[in-house]
Amino acid sequence: MIVLVSRLGVRIPRELPAARLKSLAKRAEQEGLDEVWIVEDCFYAGGIATASAVLAATEKITLGIGIMPAVARNPAIAAMEIAALAELYPGRLIVGFGHGVPSWMRQIDAWPKSALAAFEETLTVIRRLLAGERVSFEGKHVRLDEVELEFPPALPPKLIAGVRGPKSLAAAGRVADGTLLAEPATPEYIRATRDLIGVEGHTIATYNWLALDADPERARERARADVASAIGPNSGPALEPLDFGAELLAEVAAAKDDRAELARRLRPEWIDRLSISGSLDRCVEQIRALYAAGTESVILLPLLGEPEEESFAAAGRIASALRG
Repeated sequence: MIVLVSRLGVRIPRELPAARLKSLAKRAEQEGLDEVWIVEDCFYAGGIATASAVLAATEKITLGIGIMPAVARNPAIAAMEIAALAELYPGRLIVGFGHGVPSWMRQIDAWPKSALAAFEETLTVIRRLLAGERVSFEGKHVRLDEVELEFPPALPPKLIAGVRGPKSLAAAGRVADGTLLAEPATPEYIRATRDLIGVEGHTIATYNWLALDADPERARERARADVASAIGPNSGPALEPLDFGAELLAEVAAAKDDRAELARRLRPEWIDRLSISGSLDRCVEQIRALYAAGTESVILLPLLGEPEEESFAAAGRIASALRG
């Protein structure tokens, strides 16, 4: 598959206080990266507020929100907020929606009767509102009566889906411009996702842990805990396409939600496949393999507990090498 656009970005960890977002976003732009991404997870900083701060603090870098729960806001209010950002910072915004973590959504009394219907209906009406339509809608979850934005954006942003199940991916193909794959996103996972979505022009973005290090063994050990933290019983869609996927899922079951135990069980060669790690040449090779598999945007994640500025500088080195 030929990918016409190949972009490189970084994600600002959700665990950081909001006060650090602006300086890190500026650093990402200074390093020559194409994108900087933020997360909206309960109960950290809100996605719209932090997106506004990051966009105001930078000049040209694209800001991705990856992702917001579709059920956490009324879709008309969500469209109003997105429209304002898109008008203030045209062409610099990507907005992601997902189902939301069920336990978190139940905590705030927002978990719907049908998560799939809520997701598809929400994206459908937000897209229509951003396009300037007057929308009446009577669905299982969304109900609107003659709603129209007073200021629809001249350039509506790309709406992407943060989902992974087959039915959700099919819905993403119907209502979203692209799909964001959570870490670890391998070439095999990208190809399997594209096959499931089956929509021409639907873009893919991917999250992956970054451990740039001249010593490959040290890189693996640095990435080990973070890779384990991203794998669980619901990781089947990401792991099943791998030639060692069944074996790794068995280790996940054996670890019984003990992330430290799972980290101990990860084989070195698995970590090599499930992270962007090792020397500069190897990291560049891995990212090019992701592009070749069909991702448009590779988003690198700093390892937790390591200085974010160093991770952003490492991403900048990789960006320079990719261009060279």
